[in-house]
Amino acid sequence: MAIAKISIVPVGTGSPSLSEHIARAVKVLRQEKGVKYELTSMGTIIEGDLDGILGVIKKMHRAVLAEGVTRVVTAIEIDDRQDKTSTMVSKVESVVKKLRS
Repeated sequence: MAIAKISIVPVGTGSPSLSEHIARAVKVLRQEKGVKYELTSMGTIIEGDLDGILGVIKKMHRAVLAEGVTRVVTAIEIDDRQDKTSTMVSKVESVVKKLRS
């Protein structure tokens, strides 16, 4: 199971607001099976099979380009732990547990 953080930034849209473009990308994500996600104020966290994650990121990136944006910058961070199962929830729970100590 992999976890990825992505940030999609349309460039040269003529407006400082990006929410309509981000909404387009998230609509693509919502249609995917087997991929969990969490929308945050600074990016989107995606959890699932690495190949599936990379495939959906490509679709999201292209969806923003398809709406007429001429340039899109997509930043991707991937956490692909192989020694044990790691999820978005378990990573947060681990930190919260240590805060209680």
